[in-house]
Amino acid sequence: MNIFQQLAHDSALHDTRRQFLKQCVAGVGTSWLTSMGLNAASSLSTDDEGLSHFAPKAKRVIFLHMAGAPSQLELFDYKPELTALNGKDCPKEFLEGQRFAFIQGVPKMLGSIFPFHQAGETKQWISDRLPHTEKVIDELCIIKSLHTDQFNHAPAQLLMHTGNINLGSPSIGSWVTYGLGNENQNLPGYIVLASGGKAPSAGKSVWGSGFLPSVYQGVQCRSKGDPVMYLSSPEGVSREIRRKTMDAITKVNQEAYEEARDPETLTRISQYEMAFRMQIHANEAFDLKKEPDYIHEMYGTEPGKESFANNCLLARRLAERGTRYIQLFHWGWDAHGAGKNEALNGGFKKQCKDTDKAIYALITDLKQRGLLDDTLIVWGGEFGRTPMRENRGGKEMRLIGRDHNPGAFTMWMAGAGVKPGSYGETDPIGYRALKDKVSVQDLQATILNRLGLNHKQLVYPFNGLDQTLTGVTKPSRVVKDLFL
Repeated sequence: MNIFQQLAHDSALHDTRRQFLKQCVAGVGTSWLTSMGLNAASSLSTDDEGLSHFAPKAKRVIFLHMAGAPSQLELFDYKPELTALNGKDCPKEFLEGQRFAFIQGVPKMLGSIFPFHQAGETKQWISDRLPHTEKVIDELCIIKSLHTDQFNHAPAQLLMHTGNINLGSPSIGSWVTYGLGNENQNLPGYIVLASGGKAPSAGKSVWGSGFLPSVYQGVQCRSKGDPVMYLSSPEGVSREIRRKTMDAITKVNQEAYEEARDPETLTRISQYEMAFRMQIHANEAFDLKKEPDYIHEMYGTEPGKESFANNCLLARRLAERGTRYIQLFHWGWDAHGAGKNEALNGGFKKQCKDTDKAIYALITDLKQRGLLDDTLIVWGGEFGRTPMRENRGGKEMRLIGRDHNPGAFTMWMAGAGVKPGSYGETDPIGYRALKDKVSVQDLQATILNRLGLNHKQLVYPFNGLDQTLTGVTKPSRVVKDLFL
């Protein structure tokens, strides 16, 4: 176990740790942290076979969250029956007893506004909005039967990434780094990249560490300027001066830990040391200008700007450098029809264009570098969209949009031994998951499984319970039918 797991599970180690710390040489922070295990978490299992509970298929995860929830009915879930109902009043049985974010009265049914066709050897349905993704469709396992119990963005995003609709639970990236540690001691094991001009509705809590030690929280980095703000040293401060300063601070923090044994003191030491190392290694990892022209053309990147394309290329560079969990958020998919930027016939088309090419490039790039086999890519939003057209105050809106739908949405996975093709079905109009339903907890358990982690054994004691990512009350399963 690493130091935080030991502190959590065995308070009897107090004297042993105290004696060990007293024997450490003050002023050499890096070697002290290494000896404490803070640079890499140790095995959760009791055997000597590695870091995981069992042999992993993936070494890392790249989660592409399309914040705002893209419409599955305009991208992957082809419903000709819904098209036949287009413009007709929504049947009452679809409205009675249902809760919507905005729909009132009797809305009109809305068929997909974009044409669909089958593509690839797997003959999967895809709309004309994703011409580049179509080129790699045979790499995708498209899950059409996701469902959730949340119909507003913030709680749905929290549930997707922390397993809890309330604040204070660790994100999945934190659980992963808690369980497996970090392969690269010069970069954080959990890095977050955001684009789209807006943060997720749930804010930074979706990459927080919750009740886990804060050393496991996601580190938000930028594709423009310094990867982390204030990473560069002030003018006139040399690296040697910074090293001496760090050693002095480490000594003080060691003494503080001796007195209070607060694990957050260890976190502070670890973060200072990581920041020191990142001054060299993070700037190199985030320097997109080092990529050749053909890579920039493939991704559609523009170094120096904040964009989803830049973040996808950064994700590949971070994957190459051993980052364990890479989380991308791209806002702008909330297509209600309330304005041009929030309309299926407006902003939705732009979001498809802004993400389609970069996603194709990321999958292709990882594959040609031999990284796709041990990288799990996950794509999707926090819920789906309704098969009826959104109205406001019972009146049809000028622009075309759909309301939030927790009953059915589509996500896909690629890499790490997932099976190409489609999984699950919705009802004939795409309103409810019908066959082979997959809950958010099932998805989380499946992601952990690819990393060699058992979602029921990856635990942390808090509030009198052995807490897990997937929760202690709701059922969850690994969806093994998604694997080759």
